[in-house]
Amino acid sequence: MAAEVVVRTGLRYGASGKLMDVYQPAGASEPVPAVLLWHGRGPDERDVLAPVARAAAELGVVVLVPDWRPDAPDGGRTHLRESADFARQDVARFGGDPRRIVLAGWSLGGKAAVGVALNPAAFRGWRPRAVAGIAGGYGSAAPTTGTVPLDDLRPGGIPVPPIPVWLVHGTADPVVDVERSRELRTALEDRGWPVSLDEVATDHAGVIMTEFVAEHGRCLPSTADHAAAAGSRTARLLARAAGITV
Repeated sequence: MAAEVVVRTGLRYGASGKLMDVYQPAGASEPVPAVLLWHGRGPDERDVLAPVARAAAELGVVVLVPDWRPDAPDGGRTHLRESADFARQDVARFGGDPRRIVLAGWSLGGKAAVGVALNPAAFRGWRPRAVAGIAGGYGSAAPTTGTVPLDDLRPGGIPVPPIPVWLVHGTADPVVDVERSRELRTALEDRGWPVSLDEVATDHAGVIMTEFVAEHGRCLPSTADHAAAAGSRTARLLARAAGITV
């Protein structure tokens, strides 16, 4: 049975004063795992992730979704780091366990999240419980680290202890080809990292339960069968990454 979800919108985080929404499962008697979920390339688009964030919270995780600006002078690194600091310091206020935080992201946010796993020095050595990349590409520099995730995995790259990596990607994605996630999975396997890839029959927007609407210039919630099914699988992946049996 899905948990009732309390949504807290427009919370300010960090010195930059960016906004964050928190999706909190109601009625938990003890702290539950949390997911910090970063949106993609569009600036300040936390609303785009609302459908999949709510679906994940219904499964029993606290989900924090911050705005950030990839077009900031530093590529958004300060916003992303401040959102991680907020999650670590404040998630207990929303019933989350700061020792069980999954770092996740969609599209460019997915690259940013995986980058932190492979190069934690950029985030003061912080290691989340796991990372999840949703429809990401990993062959160019991550905004969180300035390094290329695939390069960080090559021999002679940055040696860090492995953590679980969970990937999900639409097989009909015209924006970021599913081969990008397959490429990362292979590279992680070769270096002995625990990794899984869930391939779903949808596109770049459908994997987060949305569709791109040109007249609005952004992704909006979708009730299409492929988006509902794929977004539900993404939500379950986030819950499993956090340690919840679905």
